[in-house]
Amino acid sequence: MGVDYYSILNLTRSASDAAIKKNYRKLALKFHPEKNPDDQAAADKFTQVAEAYDVLSDPRKRAVYDQFGEEGLKNGVPSGSIDAGAWTKGYVFHGDPSKTFRDFFGGDNPFQEFYDRVDGDLSMGFGGLHGRGAKKQDPAIERDLHLALEEVYHGCTKKMKISRRVMNEDGHTSSIRDKILTITVKKGWKPGTRITFPKEGDQGPNNIPADIVFIVRDKPHPRFRREGLNLIHTASVALGRALTGTIVDIHTLDERILHIPINDVVRPGYKKVVPGEGMPQSSDPSQKGDLIIEFNIEFPNSLTPDRKDLVRTALLQ
Repeated sequence: MGVDYYSILNLTRSASDAAIKKNYRKLALKFHPEKNPDDQAAADKFTQVAEAYDVLSDPRKRAVYDQFGEEGLKNGVPSGSIDAGAWTKGYVFHGDPSKTFRDFFGGDNPFQEFYDRVDGDLSMGFGGLHGRGAKKQDPAIERDLHLALEEVYHGCTKKMKISRRVMNEDGHTSSIRDKILTITVKKGWKPGTRITFPKEGDQGPNNIPADIVFIVRDKPHPRFRREGLNLIHTASVALGRALTGTIVDIHTLDERILHIPINDVVRPGYKKVVPGEGMPQSSDPSQKGDLIIEFNIEFPNSLTPDRKDLVRTALLQ
């Protein structure tokens, strides 16, 4: 009777591909030479398990083996005896069970995938290797999160769609899938605030997925810019009103209209501070910064002689 590959992997002939992979994984780890030094019986079993997996994980080899057994598989079968893709040459195991092991687990270090796991089967045999090839996390993936000042002022929820590589259930293949990450924007978040989603990057057999980090950035605003908790507004006033007084109307981020009287002479560098009308503090939104009004003084392009006399009379006395 020929070799029973199913029995070697503790399987029945109806075993699924997932079951073949699962049992190979378990037995290959159990009998690996690193776990069983100087144990020839374990080394032989490690080789048998590798050959069994090499045959049963390949649909065409498995089809030949199921129909003709080990003899037909290794001696070859007549052309046309099974489907058109049948093997007609005899199968010969390549003889390197470590290669099968590396191909299965991926990477140059076959134990890398398991270093971060607490597993009794591994701690006994592979403890001496721990730390030499431990899995490393991919560098963080940083993305800007551009927010309008209104969104930061009130707080909001942002839905961010990402596409990432995810390992399939077989543990060896992967596919690209979309995921929605939800960011709850708190009132008053400052530019540069970092929101981290741990390990949401691409998955792989031998890596720790990268963190995805969103960094808050302010969108340009038509009326304000912010400096810390303060909102800065630039008001344009004509020279005459800069000298004699004016009222500045400001449309706030929460849809109010402020009427700010300016009674001082508006000179270059002059600023008007309106307390408590700035951005909320993220740790205590009831506390707010100030609104600071800067001024752009609009000078006339020309003056008639009469107007020059009036200005001269008013300012040079």
